[in-house]
Amino acid sequence: MTEFKIDITLTENPKQKPDFAHLDFGKNFTDHMFIVDYTKGKGWHDARIVPYQPITLDPAAMVFHYGQTVFEGLKAYHTSEEEVLLFRPDMNMKRLNRSNDRLCIPHIDEELALNGIKKLIDLEREWVPTAEGTSLYVRPFIIATEPYLGVAPSKRYQFIVILSPVGAYYKEGINPVKIAVERQFVRATIGGTGNAKTAGNYAGSLKAQEVAEADGYSQVLWLDGRENKYIEEVGSMNIFFKINGEVVTPMLNGSILEGVTRDSILKLLAHWNIPVSERKLSMEELYEAYQQGLVEEAFGTGTAAVISPVGELFWENEKLVINGGKTGELSKKLYDTLTGIQLGTESDPFGWTVKVEKQEPATLSQTN
Repeated sequence: MTEFKIDITLTENPKQKPDFAHLDFGKNFTDHMFIVDYTKGKGWHDARIVPYQPITLDPAAMVFHYGQTVFEGLKAYHTSEEEVLLFRPDMNMKRLNRSNDRLCIPHIDEELALNGIKKLIDLEREWVPTAEGTSLYVRPFIIATEPYLGVAPSKRYQFIVILSPVGAYYKEGINPVKIAVERQFVRATIGGTGNAKTAGNYAGSLKAQEVAEADGYSQVLWLDGRENKYIEEVGSMNIFFKINGEVVTPMLNGSILEGVTRDSILKLLAHWNIPVSERKLSMEELYEAYQQGLVEEAFGTGTAAVISPVGELFWENEKLVINGGKTGELSKKLYDTLTGIQLGTESDPFGWTVKVEKQEPATLSQTN
């Protein structure tokens, strides 16, 4: 087992914690952050937890000019047993390194990254909200820090983790959303960066989202970037349809992000012996099934919302109302089961949850 020393510098000015019963997403941040540096020829080094603070970078830092950056998103949950649980964090670390591959960023040691995340959460344990539906959002990211204007992979990086207490995604309970099928803009294409979690993918999606919201829709349904025909993702989530008793989701093809929640849903459906397939699904096929009354449910999946039911699709100037615009039975069951596992109130037959162990303050900076 590789040994990593994580130095800890505690803040001298703790923040006032927000009202955990009234939290917005991504607006409040805890007292500390985890940082590891990378230098070519030296590798990842100087792992440390320091007070939350601005990042100082040279104006020529390559992240600003060529977008060499990746990130992840996961959550920590406070249970009724006064424990703090992470949900499949190993999957996030594996996906982070797959993103690194695509962006020519050196692999982060997954054990080091996960140990740093656990230590940071343990240090910030009082920031994990306890109100129903709340959690501590964990945002690991990597940025290229070398000051250089040549187009080439950076020789220096920082891996940083920040934490944010967040409220329930659904303030009024789980409700279906209205989605516009996007025909003009493209999120990603095969051979591009669609299967990496990198900033540029999200920047490129904003315009379509802005147009959809102006037309009264919450998200866009992305079609493939080559034929503008096959369904890929909904907003920044993976998408599922229940068609004539079978659950169908687009297969991973190099332009679709491999969601941790997506994988969890697939495993739950198999566990329940519900027919499920990962395959190409065109809007024409979906529309034909809709016309025949076979489209029973639709829902997006992701870390933030877990399950986001789709009540209406707008395509070719026609509104496709799904399940009467109401949350489907399967969507609700998946949501309740997955959030129950995350909170420790449902049995976890897959061993998905990871407990953040409490450590004595004196041992926090010991070598792992």
